[in-house]
Amino acid sequence: MELTLKEIIEVVNGTVFKNYNLEQKISGIEFDARKIKKGDLFVPMKGNTDGQTFIEQAQSNGAICALYEDDKYLVENIICIKVENTLNAFQKLAKFYLQKINPKVLAITGSNGKTTTKDMTYAVSSSTYKTYKTEGNYNNEIGMPYTILKMPKDTEVLVLEMGMDNFGQIHELSKIANPDAAAITLIGESHIEMLGSRAGIAKAKLEIIDGLKDNGILIVPKNEPFLQNLTCSQEVITFGIEQDGNYSAKVINVCKDKTEFLVNITKDEIWSIPVIGDYNVSNALIAIAFGKFLNISTEKIKKALANFKLTKNRTEWKTRNNGAEILSDVYNANPTAMKKVLDNFSKIETNKIKIAVLGDMLELGDDSSLMHKSVASHLDKNEIKYVILYGEIMNSLYEELKGVYDENHLLYYTVNQRTKFIDDLDKLLSNDTMTIFKASNGMKLAEVVENLIK
Repeated sequence: MELTLKEIIEVVNGTVFKNYNLEQKISGIEFDARKIKKGDLFVPMKGNTDGQTFIEQAQSNGAICALYEDDKYLVENIICIKVENTLNAFQKLAKFYLQKINPKVLAITGSNGKTTTKDMTYAVSSSTYKTYKTEGNYNNEIGMPYTILKMPKDTEVLVLEMGMDNFGQIHELSKIANPDAAAITLIGESHIEMLGSRAGIAKAKLEIIDGLKDNGILIVPKNEPFLQNLTCSQEVITFGIEQDGNYSAKVINVCKDKTEFLVNITKDEIWSIPVIGDYNVSNALIAIAFGKFLNISTEKIKKALANFKLTKNRTEWKTRNNGAEILSDVYNANPTAMKKVLDNFSKIETNKIKIAVLGDMLELGDDSSLMHKSVASHLDKNEIKYVILYGEIMNSLYEELKGVYDENHLLYYTVNQRTKFIDDLDKLLSNDTMTIFKASNGMKLAEVVENLIK
């Protein structure tokens, strides 16, 4: 990133109280003082602690400039720019820098599959263009602007993930990004506690249209009732598994480390992605639609999808020292996603004993217990021999499964039994087992998986 001091002051409507060389350039930007490098701009944020208290640390780490709100945090030997609100200033800088670089912007939201779709889309776009994408889970009101400001100045396509947990958030992100094309992966139950219903979730996701360019496209699942008959000026592109949408696929083979499928835009050609699941084929269809929007050849799109790299903890295979296979999908969970991954896990052909380790799905509101119970119909005891449940809410699924699994194959642990939970898994997960781990991130099953691997 290269911005002059003059540009920054003008964009953030800031004030400086000394004379400086306004043509001086800022080489980077950080909101974490520990990550500051020489020549950076430090933008303190207010969280559990007030980031303004770290301006001095940022200066000692090499920052030449910092934004601030309160005069008591002024520090010598660093250019301090006073603004009304540092977060708003940060977002204004991101919007300005985005307009300055002017890449094609592809935006992705949805209740599940955002990160996988982002990774797929990045692979497709990178086959032809210099592409930059959201790293990790930097997809909120701070993370997305940070992604934009980290974008190299030669970027041609920017792939942005947009997350939310309440109304108005996607609206703000879309207004900053002003995307050329946008996609909604699916409408699930994530954050239903805040949004009231799946209809509310759909309404919140559709805020992505608010900043979408008039000549842009909106990509949505064909079979989602809450995304039917949309009234927007942009072209609506649809996708789905065995749907009559613009992009349709038929899954023909689900393996441990790949899924093969047919796509309606090619005749009898077998496509492949290096991850399990028909739900990931749906994500691939979005990436195909983005690729076609960017005028990338079908051959390049197909090759890119066959070799894309997935972000850590998204449907990631791991192996213990004793040979036990683990499918870790523990970053996020809602009933729709959990059911889909269990269905596909059941389809894997293996001689090993299959085990499902499921933790609480959070932020589901008043119907949380019923939603957990609904997972029962997706646990086939002929395919999945053991079900191990963890968390207070999972007790409802435990009660539902008591008549299906015997007490030796159905185990339940509260969060207070975490040590025993891990110890019992350590004994059970042997060379002849294959285990799926699925839960909301807040259940910290990623740590459990890492402990078992070590």
